[in-house]
Amino acid sequence: MQQALTLRTPPLRHLRAHAKLVDACLIKVWHDLAIPRNLALAAVGGYGRGELYPKSDIDLLILLPAQPDESQQQQLQTLIGVLWDIGLEVGHSIRTVDECLAECSDITVQTNLLEARLLTGDAALFQELQTRLTAHLDPRAFFLSKWEEQQKRHARFLDTDTNLEPNLKESPGGLRDLQTALWISQACGFGATWQELAEHGLITAKEALSIAKHESLLRILRIRLHYLAKRREDRLLFDFQAAMAEEMQAKPHGMRRTSEVLMQRYYRTKQAILQLNAILLDNLRSRLFPEETADFTPVNARFIARNNLLEARDEHLFEHTPSSVLESFLLLQKIPQLEGFSAPTLRALWRARNRVNAEFRRDPAHRALFMEILRQPRGITHVLRLMNRIGLLGRYLPAFGRIVGQMQHDLFHVYTVDEHILMVVRNLRRITVGQFNHEQPLCSQLIRDFARPEVLYIAGLFHDIAKGRGGDHSMLGRADVARFCKQHGLTREDADLAVWLVEHHLTMSSTAQKQDLSDQDVIASFAEKIPNDRYLVALHLLTVADIRGTSPKVWNAWKGKLLEDLFRAARRYLSGGKTADLAGEIRRQAAETLGLYAISPDTYTLLWAQLDNEYFLRHEAHEIAWHTRLLAHRVNTPSPVVKARLSRIGEGIQVVVYCPDQPYLFARICGFFARMSYNIMEAKIHTTQHGYALDSFLVMDAGNSKTVYRDVMNFIEYELSQQLGDSKAPPAPSTGRISRQLKHFPIQPEIDLSQDDKGRFVMHVIAGDRPGLLARIAHTLARHNVEVRNAKINTLGERAEDTFWLTGTALKQPQEPERLKDELRQQIA
Repeated sequence: MQQALTLRTPPLRHLRAHAKLVDACLIKVWHDLAIPRNLALAAVGGYGRGELYPKSDIDLLILLPAQPDESQQQQLQTLIGVLWDIGLEVGHSIRTVDECLAECSDITVQTNLLEARLLTGDAALFQELQTRLTAHLDPRAFFLSKWEEQQKRHARFLDTDTNLEPNLKESPGGLRDLQTALWISQACGFGATWQELAEHGLITAKEALSIAKHESLLRILRIRLHYLAKRREDRLLFDFQAAMAEEMQAKPHGMRRTSEVLMQRYYRTKQAILQLNAILLDNLRSRLFPEETADFTPVNARFIARNNLLEARDEHLFEHTPSSVLESFLLLQKIPQLEGFSAPTLRALWRARNRVNAEFRRDPAHRALFMEILRQPRGITHVLRLMNRIGLLGRYLPAFGRIVGQMQHDLFHVYTVDEHILMVVRNLRRITVGQFNHEQPLCSQLIRDFARPEVLYIAGLFHDIAKGRGGDHSMLGRADVARFCKQHGLTREDADLAVWLVEHHLTMSSTAQKQDLSDQDVIASFAEKIPNDRYLVALHLLTVADIRGTSPKVWNAWKGKLLEDLFRAARRYLSGGKTADLAGEIRRQAAETLGLYAISPDTYTLLWAQLDNEYFLRHEAHEIAWHTRLLAHRVNTPSPVVKARLSRIGEGIQVVVYCPDQPYLFARICGFFARMSYNIMEAKIHTTQHGYALDSFLVMDAGNSKTVYRDVMNFIEYELSQQLGDSKAPPAPSTGRISRQLKHFPIQPEIDLSQDDKGRFVMHVIAGDRPGLLARIAHTLARHNVEVRNAKINTLGERAEDTFWLTGTALKQPQEPERLKDELRQQIA
């Protein structure tokens, strides 16, 4: 069977041939075992349709005229045993007709029986089941049950993990969506094929061909997936995507892998199926519930509102009045009661998408309408997503059309590029809504005073629009957005801002997460790239929205704080608020905080005498006050001091370690947290004037965002202090197991080690993340007598981008940096 499947084999023919082969086996076994003639054997479910996938279960119904006696029970047990013995994985039920009808309260059972097909046995008994099932079936109730079932299934598959590895059968836009429409149609008597649905006027002949084409792709993918996996597997896992792309003869295109080309084809099919499914179900609803379509309210000369849905008065409106395409979306925004489009109008928009062409885009009236959509106070995200689903957004913005369904296997973007862009716009819109002010208080405050926020939405739409073309997508996107702004009549001021934002949309995140924000030269260098405060506010808002739009797992409170710290420092710099003695200012603030605890300066004079200006510049006043309260009476303690507290950013734990400096200290601490499955997000390593290590860390649970951190603080304080009392060099950390994603889409390690303009050694590491990665890096550095002075640990999904500030005389030896880099590559590969 597998050898018979070629690239030219129609998938439906393959499925039916497989079902026919299994039919013959089942019938032969049935007759060989001399099963009584008054019983019937029926195929149900997908097998009942005559579509049997290579590794799918074989769903059977053994139909009885009455309850079986002991002899029949024995025969049926033998039958099932033989079927399993010959390698057929059967799922079976043994029921009478009455029992079948009783079980029909379960919509899954009812659906399976709807597709029942007699294989052998008593035809009259099977026909009785069919007749009584038809009489029992209530089309309206069946529709509502299947509709609810689909809504729940879609909600269940909203998990972003399924975006990268979709379920070909169950995910939204999968085979199940097509089957749902056919089941309802069959239950209503409108037919069980796309052609029959077209004959009943539920879809057009052209739409029937389109559905069949998309269904064929999903079928061939699922067939091949079963063969590649050698088991029943409906998720297109990373393990199989490259091999599947090769089998499907996908070719790499530009900067995109063959697997990404294949997945873009899948995602576009998924989007089309979602749209066609919506059209079909809405049409079926209008047929089944005609009373819902009776009353309407006029909207204007071209549209009416019916049951809170917008409907065109003329189904050919969009063909003879193309501007009504964009007007319809604008009306959805302006009339709060409207929830969407009626089935005929949705279908008309789908048919009219080809009308959105170069001539349409050149029309000044259409450009004005699109800008009006972006300027509305509500509904922008909903409308843009709807336009994208119908296929109109990519036709109005051709550059956007090229990235529809385009996946990035960088392992931290869990959305296609088009969906990521719309998520960024959604995040920008979300901070304008008062009920979400608690999520990003600073952003919500800033956007309230931001004039013409549509500039932000335009920048959001274009910031990644050039992904996959090759070259710098920021610069390519810059040209695209400049063209858009000119065509759509933006003022020079707003156009310049949108262009600048697209070009520099990565600048703030890179600076915040990879550079030392305690270094005033870093702040000055960043601030000098910002023309004015409006640009700074816009960049901050876009950066937060962008990071939050990559994956729910990438954003965390620590990244939010870094961006906020950089924003405030740059704003202070731009306003001329440069502090000549910043370290002195921080000392003063820390002393004020200590005063609130009734701690006099005499108490901590000895401790502060051991702390240089670098310490005060790299720590916030509240951190210094905390350290001082803990250590003022333990300045020369011989025993390690480890203290933990809940982080003030609302997520994670701050840990401070104070002890006589020792070799491998940083490596030992990293190993401890690795064994706890905790990530070190930030490390500030400081050595006092009298040779003590005063190191502080921000740590977060790597596996559970709902961790109750307070429960583990005592454990950290006790266990880590015990381990730091051991003077022996720790063993090299074990190599953690890499994830499936990294196994199939490995990240080539990159290590850059250089000196900055102040002579400090800075090392940037990019590698695939895995348990113990930081501990292995720390251990390797310690072996080379290199000390970590500061570290920022940035984890982006499966990708680690870490920055270390290093010291050590070994780094100044001619060959040592290269030897260190070579060994690190071996450790993290």
